[in-house]
Amino acid sequence: MTAWKRALGLIAVVLAGAWLGLLTVGDVRTPVGPMDATMTLRPSLSGGTKIDVSPLGALELDSHVAPVRLDVDVDRLDPVRSRALVEHPERISGLQEEIARDVRHGTRDLAVRSCAAVVAGATALGLVIYRRPRRALAAGGLALALLAASGVSAFATWNPQSVLEPRYSGLLGSAPSVVGNARSIVTEFDVYQKELARLVTNVTKLYDAASTLPAYRPDPATMRVLHVSDIHLNPAAWHIIGSLVKQYDIDVIVDSGDTMDHGSAAENAFLDPIPDLGAPYVWVRGNHDSPDTQAYFSRLKNVHVLDEGRPVTVAGLRVAGVGDPQFTPDRSVRAAGDSAERVAGRRLASALREQKAAGTPVDIAVAHNPVAARETDGLVPLALAGHVHHRETRVLPLGTRLKVEGSTGGGGLRALQNREPEKVRTSVLYLDRITHRLQAWDEITLGGLGLTTAEVSRHLPGSR
Repeated sequence: MTAWKRALGLIAVVLAGAWLGLLTVGDVRTPVGPMDATMTLRPSLSGGTKIDVSPLGALELDSHVAPVRLDVDVDRLDPVRSRALVEHPERISGLQEEIARDVRHGTRDLAVRSCAAVVAGATALGLVIYRRPRRALAAGGLALALLAASGVSAFATWNPQSVLEPRYSGLLGSAPSVVGNARSIVTEFDVYQKELARLVTNVTKLYDAASTLPAYRPDPATMRVLHVSDIHLNPAAWHIIGSLVKQYDIDVIVDSGDTMDHGSAAENAFLDPIPDLGAPYVWVRGNHDSPDTQAYFSRLKNVHVLDEGRPVTVAGLRVAGVGDPQFTPDRSVRAAGDSAERVAGRRLASALREQKAAGTPVDIAVAHNPVAARETDGLVPLALAGHVHHRETRVLPLGTRLKVEGSTGGGGLRALQNREPEKVRTSVLYLDRITHRLQAWDEITLGGLGLTTAEVSRHLPGSR
């Protein structure tokens, strides 16, 4: 037992000393193009890379899996290098290679400095704790070994695709043009070069980058679908949806239910803003939406109600869904459980088979409860659901991708009963206009009641 205690104590000294070393002397100051940046390694359970671009915000990359994270703080615009770019715009063509070279040099220097920092930190702390040079040197050696193992893990799990799936926060998160269609970057790169030359002359223009840069135009072969769910009578949701429709040039809004809270007739007026959101609205009934709610929806202009697998064609997309078989607005109503959901899902699946046999296959199936949506596996390329108030994305055994959205209403007014505000979640789905297959999606997460945070995360079908 004493030997185990000694070993655990040594490990604790090594970890604490290495962390203190990195924190104290482990950062490297390096130029990155016209900017100055500070690169640092930090202990982390998940690894990855975080790039802080003040004052625009930050972006995070799932670049690697290791117990260390790379932090890059881009905090200063060098006036000499910036002026050189402005006076010689032709140099911007080689800026990518220059930045890549700067990052390589900075990473090399960071590796050397980090090794020295963890060895020095662990050795110094070991000397203070044990007062024996041999034990202190052992701590330093073990710290170096741990850092080396972390480096090997990072190298082995390095994911170059992570740059295509960043998570944006701060002002970057509020600018969907930043995560626009990558093809436009290639076709309009000359425009961006000229704009960059103007921007670097004045760092204050960074605040206006999203508006001064040309907007990324949607690719002609891309449709944009906004998936919302579980609004639960939160009026702020309509403002959020309307804003996203304009910013992303949305073709169709799909609502997977629980728009209401109790499904009462008194709540129906809450739905009146929907015709003015700027895009067709496709809706399926949730367990908090009553038949009266569905009837009111069906009378609204530009709204398409899904039920019993009857397909509708909206903006060229064929969508079918089934309303939730349960109406449980409060705890006084006993739920029928998953068995009722599976029966409803099978009715939807049967309708999808009929459409497929008739040569008019459905592109997207919608159900409120994921249990029902799973019954459509193999019959559609994409199924959408909600209900659980958190996101899930998975490919089912027969090939259908199931996307479950969180609460676009932040849980509604009921969220006030929670200890912490529930976040507002919605997603923009990018579909090929010809094949109607999912190409990518942006997960948009906003702070709940009383919070002002924002994050946009890009994902590709092959990554999860």
